[in-house]
Amino acid sequence: MSIGSSDAAETSITRRGRPPQTREQADEVRARIVAATAAVFTRTGSRGLNVAQIIEQAGLARPTFYRYFGNAVEPLHALLTTSNAGLVGGIRTALSGTDEPVELGIRLIDAYLDWARGHGAMLRPLFAELHDPASPVSEYRERAFDDIRASVRDTFAALGRPAPSPLDLDAALHVCEYVVFRISADAGPGAEPDPEVVAEARLTMIRVLLTTLGTRTDLEYALGLPGLFPEGAD
Repeated sequence: MSIGSSDAAETSITRRGRPPQTREQADEVRARIVAATAAVFTRTGSRGLNVAQIIEQAGLARPTFYRYFGNAVEPLHALLTTSNAGLVGGIRTALSGTDEPVELGIRLIDAYLDWARGHGAMLRPLFAELHDPASPVSEYRERAFDDIRASVRDTFAALGRPAPSPLDLDAALHVCEYVVFRISADAGPGAEPDPEVVAEARLTMIRVLLTTLGTRTDLEYALGLPGLFPEGAD
């Protein structure tokens, strides 16, 4: 049997001078490098990211790193791709869960907050580079926004509602992004946000979404939901 046969390619990944490695083992090492990249990015941001810090964090030799990635930016791209997929996928799932417009808005906000919570301390440098054209983060942020905009417009169409204006939709998304940034920034490096602060921020995001993308009927429905809007003075 030829060394280059398809059967051999499916069962192992062979490197010159190294013993055969199964695909599962290769995937594990790749994931280890990406996880180490996340840890270094959390400490230094993308500008401080380099191969030396990644391999030290991962506990791997330099040749091992270069069997999977050509430079320090490539595992960052893998990390950001996974992050985008989690955000967009979570929002798409949220928007398919009900046909009640107000509940859809609340589910979208909760999906966004769940995504943010899953990033932990990495959220701080991630948000710090969102608007930096020199950072790869900025490019991925625009991709995510494009996908979220499309999902929201598709949802409005499925509900038989006019599509939101581009300005209203962007205003809602940018305010939500800013609120989550404030949560992470105010918590301080490596600290978990105060649950009460997160709860208040969630209400702010929901109210903004309702007033920018909702109708009068939506707002009247929302006024009947307990705790969503402050009670008026007696």
